Amino acid sequence: MDASARARKLRLMAFDVDGVMTDGSIYYTDAGTELKAFNALDGAGLKMLEKAGITVAIITGRQAACVEQRARNLGIERLHQGVHDKVACLQTMLADLGLDATAAGYMGDDVMDLGAMGLCGFAVAPANAHDAVLQRAHLVTRKHGGHGAVREACDFVLAAQGRLDDMILPWLPQ
Repeated sequence: MDASARARKLRLMAFDVDGVMTDGSIYYTDAGTELKAFNALDGAGLKMLEKAGITVAIITGRQAACVEQRARNLGIERLHQGVHDKVACLQTMLADLGLDATAAGYMGDDVMDLGAMGLCGFAVAPANAHDAVLQRAHLVTRKHGGHGAVREACDFVLAAQGRLDDMILPWLPQ
């Protein structure tokens, strides 16, 4: 089954943070506060997925206040931080939503994401992901993590479901 056919089935799309929603860099202030840079285009894509009726989730192994703030800013309610078993987290979400794994997608960039990617019917990796992840992804974006890869994945899903034009239409001049 090709990536478009897999994306057509999606009702849940989950994303890792470091290396996917960010470029993977982690900054610390002198006071020890963790900082990350997020891409505005990615955020718009996540909001469009939600508007199209696809549940968006964040599943990350790290815990950072800035990720909580980003999720709150985007209206993402399914935020799971400090998760070491991403497969179990996804299985719980699928059960809560009454979905089969074929209706779920996951975007990851490193080997700790392989289990989640393997569980889901649609696996995505940014262009600069680890080789093992790139080999197992149904879709590899042209863009790197933190530099529009999430938006590219969102647009791909919306286009596969015939909804991308609907999401863009309100922004076109009348």
